[in-house]
Amino acid sequence: MAETAPAELRFAFGKNWSKFLESLSTERIALARRSLQSTLGRESLVGCSFLDVGSGSGLFSLAARRLGASVRSFDYDAESVRCTAELRRRYAPGDSGWAVEQGSALDRQYLASLGQHDVVYSWGVLHHTGAMWNALENMIPLVKPGGLLFIAIYNDQGRWSRRWHLLKRIYNRLPAVLRGPYTILVMGGRELKSIAISACRLQLGAYVRSWTRYASLSGRGMNRWRDMVDWLGGYPFEVATPEAIFRFYRDRGFTLQEMTTCGGGLGCNEFVFRRLSHHSVP
Repeated sequence: MAETAPAELRFAFGKNWSKFLESLSTERIALARRSLQSTLGRESLVGCSFLDVGSGSGLFSLAARRLGASVRSFDYDAESVRCTAELRRRYAPGDSGWAVEQGSALDRQYLASLGQHDVVYSWGVLHHTGAMWNALENMIPLVKPGGLLFIAIYNDQGRWSRRWHLLKRIYNRLPAVLRGPYTILVMGGRELKSIAISACRLQLGAYVRSWTRYASLSGRGMNRWRDMVDWLGGYPFEVATPEAIFRFYRDRGFTLQEMTTCGGGLGCNEFVFRRLSHHSVP
């Protein structure tokens, strides 16, 4: 998840993803594949074109390719591009059905060269561009009439989101050597609260499993520590309510197919929209 915008600070998403790849397993790849199948409501993507906007580690590009889609992956962050290219080298060497390149969700000239796709996928990316609403708008011409747009956007928690904005700025201003301790300090408070609640409920085992089985519990094959670093470091940082995202795309000729919210709390709200065939691009 690594796009950028005109912003003075930006988290090095690719460096975090390169460390995630060290723990990548066949189980995590299978979980990512099942996650796509479940959310898109399709067992197969054979015959479909899949555009991964902000491919990050490349895990979901790989999952889409294994489901049979022709895949085009791009990311602004050069290290993220290398991560995606490394996954292609490991698992699909010489595969002409999977292209990996560098590009930006804010570069309309570049986006115009990509054509239209059956599935446009951008999970947890567009809120890191520094110009989220422009990036959301830029996704529209990329989706074929009748095609799907699968996005995930940080939930707007009001004052809590403003607090996280400040904490993220601090993280990115710190020297690299202090970022690990800062992450432990900030996120440790949340973890201690979770431990205390689990202990009061006599469910400490559940807390332990939230770490040891995070990949399967999250349903996306991810790594909890890497997700925590990504969360705290992720900057630029913008948020939106589920209603705002729904209305934005409804008014631009999309219908909501699937939505999973984080219940008003911390995290991303997921949306799958279908582009209506009779609605022109504004």
